[in-house]
Amino acid sequence: MNGRGGHTGPAVRVAGLVKRYGRTEALRGVDLVVERGSVVGVLGPNGAGKTTLVRILATLVRPDGGTAEVFGYDVLRHPGEVRRRVGLTGQFAAVDELLTGEENLVLIGRLAGMDRGRARRRADELLNRFGLRDAAGRTAQGYSGGMRRRLDLAAGLMTAPPLVVLDEPTTGLDPRSRVGLWEVIEELAAEGSTVLLTSQYLEEVDRLAHHVMLVDAGEVAASGSPEELKDRLGAPLLVLTLGPPGAAGPGARWDAAARVLSRYAKGAVDVSLPLGEISCRVAAGARVMPAVARDLDDAGITPDDMAVRRATLDDVFLALTGQPGSRAPAAPAGTPAGPGTALVGPGGER
Repeated sequence: MNGRGGHTGPAVRVAGLVKRYGRTEALRGVDLVVERGSVVGVLGPNGAGKTTLVRILATLVRPDGGTAEVFGYDVLRHPGEVRRRVGLTGQFAAVDELLTGEENLVLIGRLAGMDRGRARRRADELLNRFGLRDAAGRTAQGYSGGMRRRLDLAAGLMTAPPLVVLDEPTTGLDPRSRVGLWEVIEELAAEGSTVLLTSQYLEEVDRLAHHVMLVDAGEVAASGSPEELKDRLGAPLLVLTLGPPGAAGPGARWDAAARVLSRYAKGAVDVSLPLGEISCRVAAGARVMPAVARDLDDAGITPDDMAVRRATLDDVFLALTGQPGSRAPAAPAGTPAGPGTALVGPGGER
């Protein structure tokens, strides 16, 4: 994937990008560099500016300030060259319900300049890849939601674009269909495609993205690998569950347990009576659990449960945006399971 123009720089370079809708500033000076061959997740709440960003990169929306380049081509000065290098799948499946699956793909190919024979061969290849071969002759109006999304993604890949932009591709899908699309995206990444994925689903980004850019209110709130973002929230949390305190209150048992945890705590020990929990940050993570268990036993305390919880992307999302992110529904049993420039790619932040 070289962008078909000999360009050797990053797949995407955005600097100071601004977009206004009336008095609303959807993007406020966003900087972003996406290296070739990476899968980058753009995470953020509704209205954060994610879709505006991808629409600018796909030349569907003109920015009001800053610059955006795709494989070296400016989205304003060379929109045709940019379009030839971007495959966009939007939030809603853009398929013609009166055409069959095969006809939808062939139409996209023909509009992109393919001759009929090449378009049919490419359509057949993608229908097989996305598990739609048996439904190729059926009109899209009879497709399930998952089938429509797969057909839409296949349409975005008809020209084998070097940059695949997926704007919340699994919105509204059932868990099995969502996992199926995850597998397709992982295949694209394994083949060397550059993928830019926007999502509200934290598990989705955690599983698929090499790097994450968290956008809030039109600005880059944080950038890094999923692991780096989780580590920013501090040491893992050791949680001791004692169960609800009695009518007389927490009592000596709770005091003793808190004293034990204080020996290992990195910071304060927190007590949550409604949850029946005592917790603290511990630098050693799960390695500290045997020693804590021995000290609790020496104090005559048998907890209901004890666990070390590492920060999740949900915690990161909440800490940086002040609201929880979306959780993808669990898959059915048996299914595979800071301000400034955000430079993201296989080599990490630079």
